[in-house]
Amino acid sequence: MARKAYIEIDPERCKGCGLCVNVCPQKIIKFSKEFNAKGYHPAQQIDPDEKCIGCGFCYMNCPDTCITVYRIPKE
Repeated sequence: MARKAYIEIDPERCKGCGLCVNVCPQKIIKFSKEFNAKGYHPAQQIDPDEKCIGCGFCYMNCPDTCITVYRIPKE
């Protein structure tokens, strides 16, 4: 299956609030084990099966606007 979408999360702006983790319908956003410069565990996309559908729920719920959603057009 071809990748439909993916997200990028700026780890230095993420405060680890978990709102994106809770709203992801595919359950592909998790907390990193690493710390950012502010001492938070930022969210990260873990999507080895390329299940991201680009719904944008994570983006819409992020209070710090540190998530960018990319949708890949069909060829």
